[in-house]
Amino acid sequence: MQQFIDIGVNLTGSSFKSDVADVIQRAHDAGVNQLIVTGTNIEHSQRAVELCKQYPHALYATAGVHPHHASEVNADTVSELKALYSEAAVVAVGECGLDFNRNYSSPSDQRVAFQMQLQLASEAGLPLFLHQRDAHDEFVSMLREYLPDISGAVAHCFTGTLDEALQYVDMGMYIGVTGWICDERRGGDLQRAVSEIPLEKIILETDAPYLLPRDLKQAPAIKRRNEPCYLPHICEVTAKYMQVDSKQLAESAIENTRRLFSI
Repeated sequence: MQQFIDIGVNLTGSSFKSDVADVIQRAHDAGVNQLIVTGTNIEHSQRAVELCKQYPHALYATAGVHPHHASEVNADTVSELKALYSEAAVVAVGECGLDFNRNYSSPSDQRVAFQMQLQLASEAGLPLFLHQRDAHDEFVSMLREYLPDISGAVAHCFTGTLDEALQYVDMGMYIGVTGWICDERRGGDLQRAVSEIPLEKIILETDAPYLLPRDLKQAPAIKRRNEPCYLPHICEVTAKYMQVDSKQLAESAIENTRRLFSI
């Protein structure tokens, strides 16, 4: 069976509150043997680490402050994040970045939180797990200053244009592809972008429980909920648009993942 690593799973959210063990088992049965649990604020990053300790062979975690939660940053945040980065299970700083689409936190708060985490990543020797929406130019401007001192980065759940993807690749970043590519209504830009992205820069993820692939033939275990076990399907669809063999893409994606996160 082909093996996979899902680099983006929101396993600490309420959608998975009652059946984490079943979700991990279904993933394993589908060949998705390792998952990286996304940390979106201090509380969820700490819970992600706790989950990793319960499932040490299956889970890793990121730790950070999502731009939606940037207003939660306070005097303790830096020390709390540094403590998390000392945990063996934590393999990246984030989810962090800029989101000027909804502005759940103000743009000024987002800039402060993002710059703080860029600095922490350079100090901790960890890669970045990045989020960007409607903020590309400023996002790139802030990143450029720090990337030379950071071990690597992935544009998590990329949904942008071909030009944006190629700019990220030119900056040395990886592109995280989700089930967004399976959406005939919204996925056109991503479908076109992956045809130009080198195999050595593609990483696969579900962003579960979000972005359930619209073209999934099987009924999901929980209605409308995405799970890591659907990652092989995302791989197949992505391979089609890249015009490569799905096995080749899967092998390259897992190699890229291990290289970026040192796992």
